[in-house]
Amino acid sequence: MGNETPLTRLLARPSAPSGPAQEPPGLKQLNVVVSGTESDAHTWNLVFLQLLLEESGHRVHNLGPCVPATLLAQECARLRPDLLVLGTVNGHGTEDALTAIEQLRGPGAPVGMPVVIGGKLSTSDRGRRDAERLLSAGFDAVYSDDPAVIGEFTSFVRALAVGRP
Repeated sequence: MGNETPLTRLLARPSAPSGPAQEPPGLKQLNVVVSGTESDAHTWNLVFLQLLLEESGHRVHNLGPCVPATLLAQECARLRPDLLVLGTVNGHGTEDALTAIEQLRGPGAPVGMPVVIGGKLSTSDRGRRDAERLLSAGFDAVYSDDPAVIGEFTSFVRALAVGRP
């Protein structure tokens, strides 16, 4: 078909099976909280994370955008998740996340709860320095806004699901 475009090739592909993808036996279903940072009003990144996690068989509580650090900590204390995933797009993720992690690692917070963040952490080019600050403050993993890190994130989640953080 000489007139085929990438769009027509995409539309001609057979449909994927419906329903969530099932992980191999032996993986625990995680209880995951997904949230935006306090100043970040973006939502599609959170929807993407929710769908990615649900398709891997996990239960997800999506708190949405613009969640204040105190509310985030209260919800994590109430829900007792196996993992908290913060997503940020607006470039102020580092500062918001530093405030949040103080609350999340404080008194009354779930002990040992893994906390990760990903997205656009800063409006400058200091990504590595920001990641180091976040890790030092108590984050378990920091993911850049590079789409290639999705595999690293899903590997981290899978390791939690088999009991190897």
